[in-house]
Amino acid sequence: MLRQAIRVVGGTAALATGGWVLRALQGAPAALGAGPVEIAGVAGGSPNYREGVFHNLEPASPVELTRQEQWRLVHDMFGGTSQRPEGTIPLVTPETGKPAADLAVTWFGHSSAVIEVDGYRILADPVWSERCSPSKVVGPQRLHPVPAPLEALPAIDAVIISHDHYDHLDISTAQHLAGSQNALFFVPLGIGVHLRGWGIPHDRIVELDWGQAQQLGELQIVCTPARHFSGRFLTRNATLWSSWAVIGPRHRAFFGGDTGYTTSFADIGAEYGPFDLTLMPVGAYHPGWPDIHMNPEDAVRAHRDVTDAGSGLFIPIHWATFRLAPHPWSEPIERMLIAARDAQVAAAVPRPGQRVDATALISPPDDDVWWQI
Repeated sequence: MLRQAIRVVGGTAALATGGWVLRALQGAPAALGAGPVEIAGVAGGSPNYREGVFHNLEPASPVELTRQEQWRLVHDMFGGTSQRPEGTIPLVTPETGKPAADLAVTWFGHSSAVIEVDGYRILADPVWSERCSPSKVVGPQRLHPVPAPLEALPAIDAVIISHDHYDHLDISTAQHLAGSQNALFFVPLGIGVHLRGWGIPHDRIVELDWGQAQQLGELQIVCTPARHFSGRFLTRNATLWSSWAVIGPRHRAFFGGDTGYTTSFADIGAEYGPFDLTLMPVGAYHPGWPDIHMNPEDAVRAHRDVTDAGSGLFIPIHWATFRLAPHPWSEPIERMLIAARDAQVAAAVPRPGQRVDATALISPPDDDVWWQI
């Protein structure tokens, strides 16, 4: 009887485990995107593509974690309570119906933002899903809800994507935007293959290499270098990664995307700047990966590189929404504000959903320390 019970329980457990795995894998094959063989036909002509992969302009420095440091990193990633906010992250419901401004940004969390430049709206790295993962069951989960549904977005003129990691390129969001908006998708080389496989029409995809640009009305949108990597499964670097310059007749905005600090920022500033507004990643840093994610001090330095001696407005991104590194949740902002003050850089830290008008200097007040929750 006992053995029979064990067999029944074991079978039930196996069925339950199998059911969980099936739920975890639901939709995953499509979310993985195109494979390297499919992408190679688009990528092969790039000078940045060699031996089947893309390469950074500035190679990564040789940093290796000891075994003890590796175990410490794993422990910190899964055991740190300070990596999550103690209270509820305050949201702002974005206003609708306003015309696009000369220079403004609405931050929706992590790296997702609507950037307004000279009457145009650019949606950057939109991720509206609950998890940044190919699975709806496993993977980093949101620490706060999306401030507004995709249906509430105003008319978008262009969508820009920095690279194909799940926290920057989301299949569900991309497909929804393809149906609800008329915007073009501006992507680095190779990512267009993902999008076409997801049903997004070829004529709505603009695929660019570093240094290439496309005109959109009065705007020039330029694919600029970043120091990072790409990949949606086991293969790395089959698609390109980038930052973006948005150049209007009166104002210029720079979207850093996801990147480590690089000397390319000074070159970008010299060729396409100075920029009036920058969105720079400040979170998900660690000593073990210094060249693929900037820390807050690096981000302020990058802002100074692409602006006129630190002028313009700095907006921090790539923090608050997904737990991707073991540092305390609010540390990126605390450190960034100190670095910005020391460098005499004007910075605003909007709540998710909050709009900052850079020309009218309508930004969150200095005493709004909402991240201290």
